[in-house]
Amino acid sequence: MLMGWRPDTRASHGPRPPEVPCLDLGKLGDSDEEDGDSYIPYSGSYPPTCTLDSSSDWRRSLQTPHAQHHQAQQHSVLEQKTIPENLRSPTDKYKLKYRQYEADMKEEYKQYSQRIAEKKKHLRCPEASIKGAQLEDGHNDDLTALDEKALLQQCYTSKPHNMQHNIRKSEAEDVAAERRKQAVVEQVMVDQLSRAVISDPEQSMRDDVYKEAHGLLGLGTAPMRFRKRTLHETKIRTRSGLTENMLSNKLRFDCRIISRNGRNACRELMGFFFTCDRSLTVYEFRQFGKNRTNALPFIQKGVYQHQRGQKKGKAYDLSDFYVGANLTFRSVDHKLPESVKQNPVFTVRVISIDEAAMDFLKGASVEFEQECSKQVVDDNKVFKKIQGILKETLSKRGVRVITGLGKYFRQVDKNRNGFLSQADFKEALKVFHVEIPEGDFESLWLILDDGKTDKIDYGEFTRAVFGEMNEYRKAFVRKAYMKLDFNKTGSVPMVDIRKCYCAKKHPLVLAGKATEEEIQSSFLETLGESCSNPNEVSYSEFEDYYEGLSIGIMDDDDFVDILRNPWGI
Repeated sequence: MLMGWRPDTRASHGPRPPEVPCLDLGKLGDSDEEDGDSYIPYSGSYPPTCTLDSSSDWRRSLQTPHAQHHQAQQHSVLEQKTIPENLRSPTDKYKLKYRQYEADMKEEYKQYSQRIAEKKKHLRCPEASIKGAQLEDGHNDDLTALDEKALLQQCYTSKPHNMQHNIRKSEAEDVAAERRKQAVVEQVMVDQLSRAVISDPEQSMRDDVYKEAHGLLGLGTAPMRFRKRTLHETKIRTRSGLTENMLSNKLRFDCRIISRNGRNACRELMGFFFTCDRSLTVYEFRQFGKNRTNALPFIQKGVYQHQRGQKKGKAYDLSDFYVGANLTFRSVDHKLPESVKQNPVFTVRVISIDEAAMDFLKGASVEFEQECSKQVVDDNKVFKKIQGILKETLSKRGVRVITGLGKYFRQVDKNRNGFLSQADFKEALKVFHVEIPEGDFESLWLILDDGKTDKIDYGEFTRAVFGEMNEYRKAFVRKAYMKLDFNKTGSVPMVDIRKCYCAKKHPLVLAGKATEEEIQSSFLETLGESCSNPNEVSYSEFEDYYEGLSIGIMDDDDFVDILRNPWGI
């Protein structure tokens, strides 16, 4: 018997049935017009070939079963829509309802058209209005090409489909922020209520200390810090006499460091003011990697005094904490990073407070007084007057003036300490055509130069003269910069900004009037013009840029859109 032998089955098939046509491979060919619906199954009732003058029955026979079913459905729908001849005329009541319905629909459509027109007018880029204003005035000396390109950034607006996404994103961010706050609160309470560590050598009994000092302990005995001891062998002492109930009467507030250093300005700080002893402490929330977090003390708990202003030398009380309040501390009194210690006094700005806790503490405190002194009121009047004079000047060229002044100040500041003389400020205002009456300038200088050193910080000068964004807007500026400066180096390369900036949602791009590259180039050109180093952007330069854009925008949500849309925050 042969191995691997298989019977030949090719001859085992029967003859071809008569109803099966012959297969002619020579007539097969590919066709570009063939698709899934063009296949016609073979049927013995229809001939495979037909002449071109066949009747409509032939055309119907070439349709697929799906097409025939669809045509039948359409025919039945048309029959259902046919109005019968014996239909009764509508009653007067029905006619009245129809007229009311028709009038309501027309009114709603009219209102809808008006809303669409208003929205289009609101979304329109100000570029056309800017050029129109130039033609009406007959001159464009004040408004340069740089100003026009900077104003293109004000065109970003929310779209309805983006608003829902932004709301969900904000809610998720609020939940994460609340978790961070809770973690910091728990860490503060643990730190303030914790007792001394049992392994601390200072907790040893006097007997053991004497023996260890005179070498009377056995040679095989481990040092005291490594020995296992029980509670009765130690003298436990609390750090203070405060209890959890006393510490619960506290005011929590979020704060930030006012600094030109991006790393310091973006630190997440949270402070606590305890009414029981009028002490305060500030903690920093830090993220190590993706999953590890920690809350570390930035300013140790203690009673501190104002270092500047009208209340210099007075201890902080409950009335000193409100949104926008400045808390000043001496650098030498704290273990701070070297970048913070460069100035003898550093300022912490309160950006939000626990309103519920504040209301409760106000009611419980009999000594709470929040009355502004006459001097503070007069100082604010001077600031508001100067800002009102310059408001019209900065409405269109705010970016160029504020970023240009910042760049000028950094170049003049040879000592790199941020302080300039009165002559330097007058020269800077003259260079950028910013006119302040001499009397108002002298009043401003007397207010800011409270130390009588004839030099003031140019950041304080800029905030006093031009005003500043509210803390809600500044929070989004910091969020955008933190996304760019993910390594927390304090500066961002211009290459990274080019990669991260997205102009897809710009109205001119959506309308097809500009490309993404054109919008991006205009932004990079205006931002680079404000930087001392064209290859990188510091936090102060980034903040000054959006400070200038903020001047011409009244609504906070509109300003947030300028940051959300291109940076995806």
